Amino acid sequence: MSVLSDVLALLEETLQIDTHDMDESTELLGGIAEFDSMAVVLVITSLEETLNVTVEDDEISAEAFETIGSLVNFVEQKQSEKS
Repeated sequence: MSVLSDVLALLEETLQIDTHDMDESTELLGGIAEFDSMAVVLVITSLEETLNVTVEDDEISAEAFETIGSLVNFVEQKQSEKS
């Protein structure tokens, strides 16, 4: 599976939303009503548990959660740090 499909599946499960029409350009912050500050915390927790990445508090930024593509890039960067 690709990181994009992993992130879409994680968002669908964590936020209980339909991600079938979403792609890398889909806005998260401001674009999905369910994507609020609490959702960010839930997504980060799910990323850490499901995709085996560690997110430090000072790494959390609006840019990382702007779109699905920016979140995918963030996850890919975190995974490459572990390699």
